[in-house]
Amino acid sequence: MMTEKKNNTALKILTGVLAVALLALGIYTIKFYNEEKENKAILTKEKEVIEDELNDLIKKYDEAIDENQVMDQNLVDARNRIERLLDSVEDNEANLVLISRYRREISNLKSEKDRLFRVVDSLNRQNQMMSQTLDSTNIILQERTRVSDSLQTTNQDLSNKVDRAAQLKVTNLRGEGVIVRNSGKLVENDRTRRIDQIRTCFTITANDLAGPGERNMYVQVYNPENELVGDEIVVEHEGGPMVYSAASKVYYENNELDVCLLANTNENRLLEGTYKVYVYADAILLGTASFNLR
Repeated sequence: MMTEKKNNTALKILTGVLAVALLALGIYTIKFYNEEKENKAILTKEKEVIEDELNDLIKKYDEAIDENQVMDQNLVDARNRIERLLDSVEDNEANLVLISRYRREISNLKSEKDRLFRVVDSLNRQNQMMSQTLDSTNIILQERTRVSDSLQTTNQDLSNKVDRAAQLKVTNLRGEGVIVRNSGKLVENDRTRRIDQIRTCFTITANDLAGPGERNMYVQVYNPENELVGDEIVVEHEGGPMVYSAASKVYYENNELDVCLLANTNENRLLEGTYKVYVYADAILLGTASFNLR
């Protein structure tokens, strides 16, 4: 009889413990469900914010592409990369890993946009300066029309021809990767893993109308992701600062002059694909070319 009472008591205690455990498990399950639901809502909202930021970047690129010609293809390439990322965001369900990756990619895209837009702004300022110069020339020529309309036409044609003729011009512009031997000899190579420097070579043509003297020559090298490769040399020009991969001073004597500039490389920015080079005399763009590395 005593044993039966003890068994009943133990059964009641066990039943109570199980009831408490089930209650605790139910509370935990409800709490976990609510937290999971809340986290999913937060990730969905973050995904919508990312989509809005990407759409805003695309809109800014569309406006820049409509307003510019010189950097048009660079802007189009960058815009296309943003569209591909937006498609990926829209097609995938939000989770913490993807959201973190998208955030990193958006940060890189914004940095690229800032760099490209600085280059575009610099080119626009150069064009504005050239327009102002042409406007001043036109004012002088217009004053001369009081003497003779025919003299105005002649002077305007001559002035434009002289300005164009006096500018430096380059030919045989090319870029290439090179290996630096211990002897100092440079050997051309197109494999990214072996390249020590990027060499840009060109010929300044003979021009009797261009004033002889020392000239500042600059080169910009951009990798397939439109990242600047080189020492990132900042130079203040009248129209604003410009960033270059390499720089050199040459003495021009109106005769043909072969010039090569070497840009140091950063392993993280050596990518397979098409590279672009831009050659400047001071702030004046003289020519562009492209080459491939593998």
